[in-house]
Amino acid sequence: MTDDRILTTHIGSLPRTPELLELLKRRQDGGDVDESEWHEAVVDATETVIERQTDIGIDIINNGEQPRVSFNWYVANRLSGIGGTREAPLWDDLADYPEYAEDAFHAEGIDLTKQPSVTGPVEYIGEDAAREEIETFFELLEATGVDPEDTFITAASPGIAATTVVNDYYDSHEEYLSVVGEALKTEYELIAETGATLQLDAPDLLTTGHRGFGDRPIEKLKPVVRTHVEALNEATEDIPDEQIRVHTCWGSYEGPHHRDKPLEAVLPEIYELNIGGLSIEEANPRHQHEYRVFREHPLPEEWTLIPGVVDVKTNVVEHPEVVADRIERVADAVGDPSRVVAAPDCGFDTQAGLAMVHPEIAWAKLETLVDGAEVATERLF
Repeated sequence: MTDDRILTTHIGSLPRTPELLELLKRRQDGGDVDESEWHEAVVDATETVIERQTDIGIDIINNGEQPRVSFNWYVANRLSGIGGTREAPLWDDLADYPEYAEDAFHAEGIDLTKQPSVTGPVEYIGEDAAREEIETFFELLEATGVDPEDTFITAASPGIAATTVVNDYYDSHEEYLSVVGEALKTEYELIAETGATLQLDAPDLLTTGHRGFGDRPIEKLKPVVRTHVEALNEATEDIPDEQIRVHTCWGSYEGPHHRDKPLEAVLPEIYELNIGGLSIEEANPRHQHEYRVFREHPLPEEWTLIPGVVDVKTNVVEHPEVVADRIERVADAVGDPSRVVAAPDCGFDTQAGLAMVHPEIAWAKLETLVDGAEVATERLF
């Protein structure tokens, strides 16, 4: 981090090329894909996102999750024991508006109406794919001569992996969660070995409250969040806290979100994470007011806050002054602008084929993120 300006990053997924989207869809549907064609498409797309991040001026960059079908569903290709499917229930807010949900959620690469299920022992079988993804990114960084402030690589947290690939084999959710965490530990450590920051995507820490939770009292939510926090800590126990950042959110989808639980309800449980940085939505219109929570519940020592200051669910490009206002009020609540890194709320292409923001507008939003951070820097330092 720096003590003289607001750094910028993003949350992982960036727009994919049409050629890569077509190959992802074909692979996901079980079709034949020429491996050389696949590799070339991934390399080209990854090089493009590296160069565009650099040209825009993003400080902390990644590979845009180019070879993954989504930020979470990719784990189904890296874990053993998956042998069935289940109907995916509607989230609580969408269940209140089923006609909207039916119209809005159609992805080219993923059937979001079904979930893969585990019907046998879970082990990690994704080492080759993980290594190829990691090596491609760093080889292209060297080949292009790009020298960013820092790099990060994303991975699904144990909690989101265990709620994406549902359990039809283990005796309890707790046992299943632990097994998934132990399996994914291999991936986390492969990423950490590169020296990059490991970003664990853990929307489950907040979405559990409106994902089939119904009208149960909030006190019933806290133990679930605590269990997922413990599983994440166990899976990363051999990685330095300062090398880990966690992203959580209320779900990156354009829905009503009126059943989202308030941040304050579970933030003390989230603060039990053994990490160095926390990414959380602050541009989402349902949650823009919650920057105040960080004044009432101070950020743990040594943590960096990565507030979302650009909305990823609308094609409106924010004015840099709006972005700067969002950064400034969060920095004021935290009490130290050097502990704030600006980012969008979530990824721009979290589920391949279901991007809510047009690709070129997504890049324009990242430009305004950088511009807004520069304005905020002038005000805060």
